[in-house]
Amino acid sequence: MNTPPKRSTRTLLAAALVLGVAAGPLTLSPAFAAPAPPAAAAAVAGPDLSAVIAGLPRADATAALVRIGGTEGSWAGSAGVHDLESRAPADPAARFRMGSVTKVFTAATVLQLAAEGRIDLDRTARSYLPELIPGRYATVTVRQLLNHTHGIPPAGMPGGTVEEWYERRFEVHEPEELVRRATAQPREFRPGTRQHYLNIGYTIAGLIVERVTGESYEEQVERRILRPLDLRDTYSPGRETEIRGPYNHGYQLMRRDDGTTGLRDVSVWGVTDGWAAGDLVSTTADLERFTRALFAGRVVRGPLLEEMFTLPEVTDFGSGAPAAYSVGLSMKRLGGREVWGKTGGRWGYNAAIASTRRGERTLVYSVNSTDAKGQEMNRTALELMLATYGLPSE
Repeated sequence: MNTPPKRSTRTLLAAALVLGVAAGPLTLSPAFAAPAPPAAAAAVAGPDLSAVIAGLPRADATAALVRIGGTEGSWAGSAGVHDLESRAPADPAARFRMGSVTKVFTAATVLQLAAEGRIDLDRTARSYLPELIPGRYATVTVRQLLNHTHGIPPAGMPGGTVEEWYERRFEVHEPEELVRRATAQPREFRPGTRQHYLNIGYTIAGLIVERVTGESYEEQVERRILRPLDLRDTYSPGRETEIRGPYNHGYQLMRRDDGTTGLRDVSVWGVTDGWAAGDLVSTTADLERFTRALFAGRVVRGPLLEEMFTLPEVTDFGSGAPAAYSVGLSMKRLGGREVWGKTGGRWGYNAAIASTRRGERTLVYSVNSTDAKGQEMNRTALELMLATYGLPSE
């Protein structure tokens, strides 16, 4: 599929940001000379995104791994470099940090427990964690944790710039500590009346999983999702700061020690601040298998699957727009049809899964973004989404 006609950056970004993660524009760096050509393995007549990822590495990204699937056809491709020093081609089977795509796994785990009667979505979080959730949040339900209508503010992290966070990249954050910091603050709104996309609801959900099962969150995800789907390259790193096995290096534009601005290798970075909201590592092959199983009803079964495709009838806390997030997923109309998915970002990495409702066309990508947690969606990631599904519906 050819790259869609150009529209205003504001319009395109507004369309794509609803799927989860944003990043900002960059200027070209000399480090991006002599780009590596894309490598593609085409199958039946799915979109060919070679043109979108051609020319990597470039200012906004150093590598991209892409897989298209579904009944409408399939395609797989990669471009860019493994690292900027060796200039070796990007490894298409490499692992990467998936960031908030982790939330889909957490939501699916909670919904499985709900199907077994071990978690009640309408029961309050405080009833499961009375020692941790204070009275001001006594009415917040499990469903509200998962669809971001709980009203609990973010825990907040020390520092205010990427350079400061980089200096603190090996700090360990316990989930209970994050919850206490968040719930010590006044609520943002009355639970169930607005939507504010944040990590904290999923941190609390992970702790509820541990409380009702007597096992760690990681063990439950492994037992319920990773092993049944044979996702051998997907794992929770815990306190590990380096990605296990092969990975393409992630870079972030920031101020360096000599005062200049340039790219710094940020592949090694602790992710305990994300935990059940954003710490998983995976591959595009694993995420494609997971996406196909999820949308086919083989991960969450029966009526509870509809929780993932039901948007709450509230407005966004910041913009006032209609709510865009369900339990675990988000929805946007692209190319005249509903596309459901989730994006994620950790420093140096953007990832996404997406699909039409019945799995006619799925998309999984990993983009080694140099602006992975900025205010606007990464250019390469945005173009991949739009080239796969089409322009936003008016």
